[in-house]
Amino acid sequence: MTDPTTRCRLVLVAPDIADPAGLANVIGDALRGGDVASVIVPQHALDDKSFQKRCEAVVPVIQAAGAAALVAGDTRVAGRVRCDGLHLEVGPTAMAEAIERHSPGMIVGGGNARERHAALSIGEAQPDYVMFGSIAGDIKPEPHSKNLALAEWWADMIEIPCIVMGGTSLAFVEDMAKTGAEFIAFSKAVFSDPTEAPRLVAEINATLDEKAPRFG
Repeated sequence: MTDPTTRCRLVLVAPDIADPAGLANVIGDALRGGDVASVIVPQHALDDKSFQKRCEAVVPVIQAAGAAALVAGDTRVAGRVRCDGLHLEVGPTAMAEAIERHSPGMIVGGGNARERHAALSIGEAQPDYVMFGSIAGDIKPEPHSKNLALAEWWADMIEIPCIVMGGTSLAFVEDMAKTGAEFIAFSKAVFSDPTEAPRLVAEINATLDEKAPRFG
């Protein structure tokens, strides 16, 4: 297997499974499928107390597998569960405030930038990464063409790493990697059938090993 640090790597977005222990098992199984750089844990529709319980169950499992556990949105929960970082779908001002408060102790990134100016404005705050696409944006089989174009432009111009969000199909892994993005993210494409998640993570890594451009 190719050293995954020399090519695009996989990011997973945790699915909305109500039972914290059940979600932890699903995530743990998926991570045994192969290299995963990080797992983003969204709040979905949970209240804050239930979201904290979800994160308390899942974060240690993610970290034990060697991936970074990123809590989406809630800075208070992120601090309480000792995660590795924050994923924020916010504009440049809120991103800069979060970085000032939480970096370098935590990874801070995200943005869901939808056009170049917004991406550059977020980048001025020096986040650890910028994401093109929303973590809830996998509503079609293919990744949004605008996100692919933005990732390609960003990867060619800017040193800050980027993540491009995929769709519900794994047929576009190669296209996503060829943008030059450091990371590609999937949720429904991996977790729609949780029993298949380990195999699908292995499949993504095999495609990246074979097809992804090499960095440096």
